[in-house]
Amino acid sequence: MHFVAHGTGTTVLAIHGWTPDHRLMLGCLEPLFGRRAGYRRLYPDLPGMGRTPAPPSIAGSDDMLGALDAFVARELGDAPFLLIGESYGGYLARALARVRRPQVRGLALICPIGTAVEHADRTVPAHQVLRPDPALVSGLEPWLAEEYAGMAVVQTPETLRRWREEVLTGLDAADHEAMARIRRRWVLRPAPEEGPPFERPTLILTGRQDASVGYVDQFALLPQYPRATFAVLDVAGHNLQFEQPALFDALMGEWLDRVEAE
Repeated sequence: MHFVAHGTGTTVLAIHGWTPDHRLMLGCLEPLFGRRAGYRRLYPDLPGMGRTPAPPSIAGSDDMLGALDAFVARELGDAPFLLIGESYGGYLARALARVRRPQVRGLALICPIGTAVEHADRTVPAHQVLRPDPALVSGLEPWLAEEYAGMAVVQTPETLRRWREEVLTGLDAADHEAMARIRRRWVLRPAPEEGPPFERPTLILTGRQDASVGYVDQFALLPQYPRATFAVLDVAGHNLQFEQPALFDALMGEWLDRVEAE
């Protein structure tokens, strides 16, 4: 499994979402950890995404979880670590926290898939642009404008830049044939929340305008995470980390404070 590592200290494993690669997590977390010493950050590419191949043996989400578990065994052994997951990566992170419960000292979820895994079953709002920039969008190539405008809640040169550098680059690198195979066995068995509650500091960040995973289905996770801060950020969609960067940094920093206190 290809990965990028930065820093030294307590390990933080950051798992990106479906189709992008490690750059999605690198872009939002490195500014935060650049101001906070004492952490070794690992940013892997999931199988079929980025520079990690997906052989035929990777045929569903259970196999993805197995690949992540093997990565932890190889890179960390039994050492403690913090776990961060975004979207589909948040779904896998919750399952990994169940499998590696004694090691995971804190869990942060960014726009995670909630209790409803399949798109058709999710409770999501209609896509809404709250900070439009028609001139910015009209200046893009049509295909690019459609991709960006179809996701962005906040349209600015900065969100466009970060979307292109942190999201679009991964979309272009993905092995879509392998991902279609994995998608056919999308649901984890057992579900991530089967078993006892996760009782270490947790953060669940959701966007009020997230038309991909929403925020309602994540609220139902709270009984399983009794130490969770749950936040629904207004003026934020599925890319809340760069649509509300100040709040993102503040809430992630407070989560790290809680982890460090224990």
